[in-house]
Parts: sequence; structure tokens; C-alpha cells
Amino acid sequence: MSEQLALLGGNRAVTHGQPRFVWPILTDATDRAVLRQMRDTISIYDRSGVFARFEDAWSARHKRSRSLLTNSGTSALHSVYVGADLKRGDQVIAPAYTFHATVSPLFQAGAVPVLADCDATGNIDCDHVEALIGSRTRAVVVTHMWGVPADMPRLSSICARHGLMLFEDCSHAHGATYGGNPVGGKDSTAAAWSLQGQKIITGGEGGILSTDDDRLYHRATLFGHYNKRCVKEIPRDSDLQRFAVTGMGLKLRAHPLAIAMAEEQLGHLDGWLREKRRFARIMSERFGKLRGLRAPVVPEGCDPAWYAFVLQYQPEELDGLPVERFHAALLAEGAVEADLPGSTCPLSWFPLYQEPHQLFPDAVPEQPCYKRGQFPTAERFSSNAIKLPVWVNPEDGEVVEQYIAAFEKVVGGYKQLL
Repeated sequence: MSEQLALLGGNRAVTHGQPRFVWPILTDATDRAVLRQMRDTISIYDRSGVFARFEDAWSARHKRSRSLLTNSGTSALHSVYVGADLKRGDQVIAPAYTFHATVSPLFQAGAVPVLADCDATGNIDCDHVEALIGSRTRAVVVTHMWGVPADMPRLSSICARHGLMLFEDCSHAHGATYGGNPVGGKDSTAAAWSLQGQKIITGGEGGILSTDDDRLYHRATLFGHYNKRCVKEIPRDSDLQRFAVTGMGLKLRAHPLAIAMAEEQLGHLDGWLREKRRFARIMSERFGKLRGLRAPVVPEGCDPAWYAFVLQYQPEELDGLPVERFHAALLAEGAVEADLPGSTCPLSWFPLYQEPHQLFPDAVPEQPCYKRGQFPTAERFSSNAIKLPVWVNPEDGEVVEQYIAAFEKVVGGYKQLL
């Protein structure tokens, strides 16, 4: 007979104090790094100091020639789109399932987002990408959802065959690799990362882009880093140099204190990834045996960053028990960091993508107006997603075991919830 669920009066499976997953990890070393920067300078006008050090380290890690810090991941993506000189009406194929900031800057650039469904990994479906390519397609943008790399070799091949640019949103995927190559590296035109508070490398707020395309980089610099940086970096014989003082009129610079924090954290990335991957292997093996759940699908040769561990709930295997009821039982068991991620969902569910002309009245007539039901795989993936953190502290092994036990208990006693 199954043990009584905590939701119905039984004892909780997770007894550790909450929350156990606290991010970012801030230490005395973090404090010292920020204090040193504060005493050095709190405003950097060009590519020097902590900005230069961080950008150089980032470029080296991702085997890129250039990187550019910004004040957010959204700004980094926006800078990529403007840097790529997208024109009004250019179509960019983008994931239907992603955080909205991957795609929404395209509206600001005057481009047309053309959404593609996802596959079993939650990443963009390459077959759908190929089917959507038309005469006005200029680029493809992909997200490595929840830190699992998209199929970059195939996407790169598709884009090369059709003469398209390929952009990556790596905001979930700091340190992820495929075939030994880092995401955000050689297979794309440009890539962007968020350094927001919950990201694996964080400055609280911030972003960074990387590219090997000099003109894209110089245009991105003009877009948000006017005057000193543009004057120093854009070549004198470039047709862009005459705009250096004013740029395009925006300032999207990162804050030096944020980057000092991110720089200190970057030294811990490989160690954090080792622990995340160790715990993710345990979670995948154990959750993979449970009725009603599917562990994340990881393509062969990929090493995810495990920004999150997203299970796929299978209600048909538990007599149709709604995911909301299953989740409520998990929370009652003390698994309070299990989450149903609501704001990351198919973009077709948002008014911005259903009625883009309400906010962008000058959008091109061909701008699609999406609706629910257009992306069935993305809708199922999103509706059945249960998100867990992936811990990084070696001593959190017992917490992982208790979370697994909570899921095992709820699955074993699910009939009590019907």
C-alpha cells in the first residue's frame, strides 16, 4: 500500500530547510572583487579594465575573435540583430518555445519573426526550420533551452546551404558543449548570453555577445556604446567611423560592478558544471524509471549546462491526473523548488505575437499573427514541463535524494489524488 501523501496529511519526503538552491553563490571573494572595482572606477567608457579582461576571457573560451558586454541579455540579442543590419521586413526564423526576449527585439529591429515548433529536446525543430525558409528569410535564431544544446551542426549546414545568418541565444547554456565545441562558438554568425541574476554566470544584470564578424561587431558597438569605445575601435577607414561620437543614440553599457562580480564567478564555472552534470546524471537515471515522467532528452555528444532540469509529465500514464494536482502534491512533500515555468511558454500564447500591430502599428503587413494551437509540440512540452534546479554543492547529494524520493512517493500514491 502506498504511503499517505503529505498533501493529505502524511509526512513530508523533503525534510531539509528551504530553499536549498540559492543562486548566485556569493562569497567573500565576490565581495572583494566588487569592492576592488568600486575603488577603481564605477564607470568605464571604452574597452578597458574589467570590461577588456572579461571580454577577452569570454572570447577565448568560445573561440571567438570579439565579444561585447551590454547591460542585459536582451540588449545583447538586440545588438546582434542591429549589428547584422536586419532590414524592415527581413524574416528571421525563431523558436516558438523560448523565453520571449529571444525573439521580441526583432520587432524593434523591424524584422519579422517566423516561428518554428520545437522537438523532443525543447529546442527548435530543424525540419520545421527548413520548411519555413523563403525568399525573404535572412537568418535563423535558436535558443539552447534549459541548457541543452540545439542541433548546431545541422542548423549551421541548413543556414550555409541557404545563405542565411545563424544566431544563438545561449542565456541558459553557459559552458554547454556539443561534440566538444562550446555553444556560442564557431558554427554561428553571432551569439548572446544573459548575465542576469539567475544565470549560471551572473552580474545581477548584464549580457554579452560574441562574433567573428567585424562589421556586425562595429555596428553593435555603434548601437549601444557611443563615443569613446566607438572612436577607438571602429577603423578610421570604415564608413561607420563618422558616426562614432553619437553612435545610434543609445547607451547599453554594462555596469563595472556587475562585470567584476561576473569575472570572479567565471573562474568557478568549470567546477560548477562538473557538479551539475554529476547530479543531472543521477536525476536522469532515477527519474527515467518513474511512471508518468520523462527525463530531459540529451542528444548524443552534447554536454548540457543544466541551467534547469526539465521533466516532461505524462498525465496519460497516471490516469489523467492534471499536472497542477501532481505539482501541488510535490510542494506539500517539501519539494518547493519544483516549478511549473509559466512565463517560458510558446510565444503564440502572448498578445505580443497574437496582435503585434497593437504595439507596432508600422509593422510590415506580412507580420504573422499567431494563435494557440499552431505549435503542438511546443504546447505539449510547455504544458507538461516540471522544472527543477540542478544543484552545484557536493554536500547537496542528500537534498537530491530527498527530491527524488518526493517524486517517487507522489507517483506511487497518485491514485490518492484522483
